[in-house]
Amino acid sequence: MKPETRTPRRFVLATFNRDKARELEVLLGVPGVSWVPLFEFPGAVAPEENGATLLENALIKARAASRLTGLPAIADDTGLEVDALEGAPGVNAARFAGPGASDAENVRMLVERMKDVPVARRGARFRTLCVAVFPDGSSVAGEGVLEGCIVAVPRGAAGFGYDPVFEVEGRTLAQMSPAQKNAISHRARAARALAQRLARGS
Repeated sequence: MKPETRTPRRFVLATFNRDKARELEVLLGVPGVSWVPLFEFPGAVAPEENGATLLENALIKARAASRLTGLPAIADDTGLEVDALEGAPGVNAARFAGPGASDAENVRMLVERMKDVPVARRGARFRTLCVAVFPDGSSVAGEGVLEGCIVAVPRGAAGFGYDPVFEVEGRTLAQMSPAQKNAISHRARAARALAQRLARGS
């Protein structure tokens, strides 16, 4: 999967989520590289994420963005693995409440499914795969995992997705500042692992 050429100076971020794009721009700190969100390219559309794994979905998004723009592309996919739900919603985290579900709808669904689960069984983890795909077809990947638990009542107004119900050491991710979240998050760990590999290949 290692790219054969030197690290390019310009990548497209294969996401239409502006919050995620801002996070990735901060986290992918490879010197001399610029990051352009996919939504800035006319005619860009999101491909169907029909992969069976996080890595497959991330590759689907990155490959589609690279084909459209002619640039190397970076994409990520994140799953939420809840122990009491036997690992669900997993790779379907963004569609837990159904196709096109909003963050608020997914959170409500999770809270409802977990309403009778005792504190001791509320363990969960976020898992992120972050990949870079190059025009020659090669790719590299980084993985990040964050352990925590699901709270019964959402707390905090920052972040996005399941952040208001995912607690780490007494605070939900939505109760953290962007800097605090980026210091520990699953996406931060995956992006930094990928950035290290890109830097070594530059």
